[in-house]
Amino acid sequence: MKQFAEFLPLIIFFVVYKTVDIYAATGALMAATCIQMLVFWVKHKKLEKMHLITLVLVLFFGGLTIFFQSDDFIKWKVTAVNALFAVGLLVSRYGFQKNLIKQMLGKEMVLPDSIWDKANIAWALFFAACGALNVYVAFNMTQEAWVNFKVFGLLGMTLLFTFATAIYLYRKQQALENKPQA
Repeated sequence: MKQFAEFLPLIIFFVVYKTVDIYAATGALMAATCIQMLVFWVKHKKLEKMHLITLVLVLFFGGLTIFFQSDDFIKWKVTAVNALFAVGLLVSRYGFQKNLIKQMLGKEMVLPDSIWDKANIAWALFFAACGALNVYVAFNMTQEAWVNFKVFGLLGMTLLFTFATAIYLYRKQQALENKPQA
């Protein structure tokens, strides 16, 4: 249920886009994200950094989109979020010696830091690639193609990459467990 709640603003954006237009959809995205964050705050008494970053970027780029009546701004939001996640993973690891992927999954899996570093770099590259691909689709294809890419393409890519990462980490863990003890 939590995963569905995470994607509710995106679903609302898509439905409003298909029934009204990009500006109404942007306003709906902004409102849904604010309500989502309020519900998370009431339920958990805190917001995760990822949620705060997303909220600020949705409000900033969404506000610019509506104020200037230009969909360019909401299109850039996707790239900005992906770029911040990519930079965040790298700065956290190499600037503060904190591997965020390990912090998220390290309680479930015990692996050497070198494996966690590979996963961290892979995710940073994935986010960078998603941001770059978004720019290409947003500014070289129709608005409708971009909305479909934003809703279905990026979501599908993220699910596949999550699955691939899980398989990679699981196989590495299995290899370590099956390695003969010295």
